[in-house]
Amino acid sequence: MFKSTMPQNGKIVHLHFDGEAVTAFNGDNLAAALLRAGKVKFRTAAEDDPRGPYCMMGVCFECLVEIDGRPNQQACQITVHDGMIVQRQNAPHSAGETSG
Repeated sequence: MFKSTMPQNGKIVHLHFDGEAVTAFNGDNLAAALLRAGKVKFRTAAEDDPRGPYCMMGVCFECLVEIDGRPNQQACQITVHDGMIVQRQNAPHSAGETSG
């Protein structure tokens, strides 16, 4: 379980993750804010292969999300802003797969 060591004070920022309201503190990085809110699955690499932040310093790319309509954003490198809309980023379907 992720536990923040930062003081939880300051201006509250409101954002949405997959349509669910999340609160964070001004200056938080997005990955830390989502982890603090209990969100650990940020993307999928393949079907049923969830991924989340690993290195928290921009090296591993496991925290990729869509932010305000822009895909492939590293959540650990982005500072939250009020009204931010974040979506999980799912791997594309393999060739030959059909949706049912």
